[in-house]
Amino acid sequence: MAQVDVSINNHNYRISCDDGQEEHLKELADLVDQRLVQLVNTVGQIGESRLLVMTCLVVADELMEAYAALQDKAGAVGENGTVADAALATATEALAQRIESIAARLGDG
Repeated sequence: MAQVDVSINNHNYRISCDDGQEEHLKELADLVDQRLVQLVNTVGQIGESRLLVMTCLVVADELMEAYAALQDKAGAVGENGTVADAALATATEALAQRIESIAARLGDG
């Protein structure tokens, strides 16, 4: 198992990953750090926990948009009758509900 040092919001973390996945993990950490920096530039340093949650929400939103684009390209769910399409739609909807719940809690804090 490999160890990779990454930096997010000027904090260093040592993360384990499968051998050969070191560069991929660094790229993922860079993506998260970039999104976090964008948030800091918008809302300021509002606390590590809140920034990380907001960053997760931004990345999850980007993921949902990517899923939606894939669904648009593949056609409506169920047209092909595949279980994978229905499972993806269900998972995407569940993720959307979780994001909305988290966002609502952040708004109350």
